[in-house]
Amino acid sequence: MSREKIDFDEVQEIARKLPDVEESSLHCAPSLKVSGRLLTCPALHRSAEPNSLVVRINFDQRTKLLAANPKVYYLTDHYVNHPTVLVRLGEIDRRSLKDLLKMAWRFASLGRKSSRQNQDQPNDQNLNSF
Repeated sequence: MSREKIDFDEVQEIARKLPDVEESSLHCAPSLKVSGRLLTCPALHRSAEPNSLVVRINFDQRTKLLAANPKVYYLTDHYVNHPTVLVRLGEIDRRSLKDLLKMAWRFASLGRKSSRQNQDQPNDQNLNSF
């Protein structure tokens, strides 16, 4: 079975359905933010594989994703100290991407709290239609 190709345009289409997501730029590349905080952007650092996405999530979630599916999710030394995971867009399916962006939205919506703490998730009431 052939997997549909996912690119950043499709990432934007999915993410724009989440509350308060705004288009922005980061290092002259398109990005998506929630209340000014990074949600996702193309992976631009030379250590990232081509056609990869940077998604902002907490460290515990990242550890779980990396262990569960290293074919899709990965990390390079450049990103180790940042609350992000790298995603191979050619390997992720639309449903998993949608779930990941919802997870990232929750994390970005936490505000200025420490990203290393275990925190309660924000109210998901606005995600019900997503």
